[in-house]
Amino acid sequence: MTIKRVGILGSGIMGSGIAEVAAKTGHEVVLRSRKQESADAMVAALEKSLAKQVERGKLTEEESQAVRGRVSATANLHELADCDLVIESVVEDLAVKTELFKELDLVVKAGGILATNTSTLPVIDMAVVTDRPDRVVGVHFFNPAPMMSLVEIVRPLTASDETVAAVTAFARTCGKDPVEVKDRAGFIVNALLFPYLNNAVRMLENGTASRDDIDTAMKGGCNFPMGPLALLDLVGLDTSLSILDALYAEFRDPNYAAVPALRRMVTAGQLGRKSGLGFYDYAKK
Repeated sequence: MTIKRVGILGSGIMGSGIAEVAAKTGHEVVLRSRKQESADAMVAALEKSLAKQVERGKLTEEESQAVRGRVSATANLHELADCDLVIESVVEDLAVKTELFKELDLVVKAGGILATNTSTLPVIDMAVVTDRPDRVVGVHFFNPAPMMSLVEIVRPLTASDETVAAVTAFARTCGKDPVEVKDRAGFIVNALLFPYLNNAVRMLENGTASRDDIDTAMKGGCNFPMGPLALLDLVGLDTSLSILDALYAEFRDPNYAAVPALRRMVTAGQLGRKSGLGFYDYAKK
């Protein structure tokens, strides 16, 4: 199966990022959000990104216009009917996602593949609410999608070899490096990453070292581009907490039990960069 037309659901930065990746590699893209204004905002974000690339000489104006011409925005779910692949990137809430997959199953053509960009939720739960469980799969891009090379292809028990092969080929066509992983919470990256991030918060809470010294140590000692606390702020503390909770619910490993300080910061609305305050104060920058 060749994937030519791609539908993307979700009005956040991931949605517009995946749209840019797909459109730049020749795919037709339909961006869908519940409101036309938010769908148009995704297109505006894409246009801004393309304009910056033209300014930096990474794209010509003609190439930018060609990419933009492959993207349309809509609030109508039925506009996704003819898509070969639909990728949802909505809120990390299993109830919301399963309801969406029920709707997509009724709308998208019989041969279309339904995919989730979830970072940790069980794909099988989305697959079994459809009449096409063999054509439901995880396609996990990383943020920012245009820059990050990795895509995790998550295979639930019900997915067919044809489906996995098709989305793997799609990821390669998009210039990404796909890896296949079983449908287990956290997949590869988050299952390894979040115990490290969680333990960095524990170290800070216990007073082992200061925020700046923890981040400096991991950058200088492990050659990481950013420290764990700065990375938590970038990911979003609310998103990080939900990932840890999902990991702990599946594995009951103490390393996945969110440190109380992290939970309290989320309760206080200190979510990192998205709120302006997390482990660092972004209002001062």
